[in-house]
Amino acid sequence: MMSFHHVSIEIPELKTKTINKKRFYVTPKGYYPSITTVLSNRKKEGLWEWRKRVGADVANYVARTAAARGTKVHHMCEDYLNNVHVDWPEKWKEHERHFLAHCLFNQLKEKALCNINNIYAQEAGLYSDKYQVAGRVDCIADYKDKLSIIDFKTSTKERTDDWNENYYIQGAAYAEMFGERTGLIVDQVVILVVTEDGTVQEFVKSKHDYLGFLSEAVQDWRKENEIPTDGINDDGVVLANNRMARLDF
Repeated sequence: MMSFHHVSIEIPELKTKTINKKRFYVTPKGYYPSITTVLSNRKKEGLWEWRKRVGADVANYVARTAAARGTKVHHMCEDYLNNVHVDWPEKWKEHERHFLAHCLFNQLKEKALCNINNIYAQEAGLYSDKYQVAGRVDCIADYKDKLSIIDFKTSTKERTDDWNENYYIQGAAYAEMFGERTGLIVDQVVILVVTEDGTVQEFVKSKHDYLGFLSEAVQDWRKENEIPTDGINDDGVVLANNRMARLDF
């Protein structure tokens, strides 16, 4: 039975705060928007067209179903990489009750998770002072012996590079955040997609190809949105001025 090696590294937990339906992370230098929030309206024309075509009720149902399926598969991946199947087999059996999610997970396990080892972080909150953005990464580990940002995705059908661009930008952001927090350089972004028919897609990218898009996305978001400027006393951080500094990339 396969088990995974974990690398001991300290990453302090970050608190979050939702303001005007936007998620912010509380960092020592103030509120930073989540990378998901920053990218939320980027290249969504196709999504809006689809919603118009199928109607709001169907679109919302599909979105809820996909989100629930994805969350279950994520939890299975996280527990598996944490060796729950080895150390707590009874707890692992609870996952088997979710038939579709468990089938999708098994495809990922057999075709992709076997390439992972030396796990540095899972579901860790990270932030970048350079980009003034934050987020929670799925997994940072060696993938085929190269330190990588690894993201797990479920999909109704196979995806293309165009559909994944925001995922690559998000992965590049996590790589920069992790480097700033730990001093460890991550150059590779890996997106693992499992579809409802059991197909597993592996997308491997260099973060350097997407840092320009990251800078552009952050700048565009800041032009349209305000950053909270109040102190963060209730979260244990006191700031005299939480105003965001000018970014120079």
